[in-house]
Amino acid sequence: MRHKRHRFQLLLFLLLAPSYAQSQEPTPPIRVTVNRVNVGVTVTDSTGHFIEGLRREDFQLFDNGIEQPITDFLPIEEPAQLLLLIESGPAVYFLGQGHFRAADTLLTSISPADRVAVAAYSNAPQLILGFTPDKAAARYALQNLNFNLGFAELNLSASVAATLDWMAPLPGKKTIVLLSTGVDTSPPENWQIIRQKLQTSDVRILAVSLSGDFRKPVKGKKRIKQSRADADLVDESFHKADESLQQLSAATGGRVYFPHNAAEFNHAYAEIAQLVRHEYSLAFAPPAADGQLHSLKVKTKNSSYQVDHRQAYLAPGP
Repeated sequence: MRHKRHRFQLLLFLLLAPSYAQSQEPTPPIRVTVNRVNVGVTVTDSTGHFIEGLRREDFQLFDNGIEQPITDFLPIEEPAQLLLLIESGPAVYFLGQGHFRAADTLLTSISPADRVAVAAYSNAPQLILGFTPDKAAARYALQNLNFNLGFAELNLSASVAATLDWMAPLPGKKTIVLLSTGVDTSPPENWQIIRQKLQTSDVRILAVSLSGDFRKPVKGKKRIKQSRADADLVDESFHKADESLQQLSAATGGRVYFPHNAAEFNHAYAEIAQLVRHEYSLAFAPPAADGQLHSLKVKTKNSSYQVDHRQAYLAPGP
């Protein structure tokens, strides 16, 4: 019973954390510039199988409905760069490392040529392992993460923005796999600036929620009696945490997963590996420097194919 009570108190503390963050000093504005737009694209057929072997001339790319010349193209065979960004606050310390060891499914399924990096965040991101094709080194980094070093502040969106800055100079296909509860104590007034950075970035975010264990009762333990107010607060805070992950991933044309058990975690990692391995990368020069949000549309010559990509970008200012 004491274990379950501690778990609920920790959860309540974490979910109330965003109200504390609003009183903190805002972080400096993030400058947004872009001189070309990269668009990660996956193509599937009517049965959901990924289409391989497409070339530059098989694609058409439209900015606000007007076709643009594709200036750069990387096929799926080109190596990808994958950064695992992992929440290291008190919730993950409490949960343990089991979920991250299950990420071996991801490391096993991606291409041997893909480069992997590992970073952790609480109040700010910390690089644990730089980009390397050595999957054994990545496994070792995951297995030896020290979650006891985390802080109560979980500056999720600000940490993601800082990670995008790290990855901005890197060429080629880039993905962040974000393992997080979704709790975000970043100053809310900075969200619009961070959202612009996400929309102009050529990095895709694939998020995996770690909050599933908090939503199910511990086996063999009786449910702790909660007041209706406490229960409603927890439900509302879970909803906000889920929204944070959805907003971060959607802004980059990515996906979010909400697994609740080991099988669902393995399925999520296996699908992420397939998405990374079957991504084409298209690029074009933005036709207008008007500082406006532009819609994006990518098509293939085969109209029966399903084409997934981010839907918009923010053009540079005049």
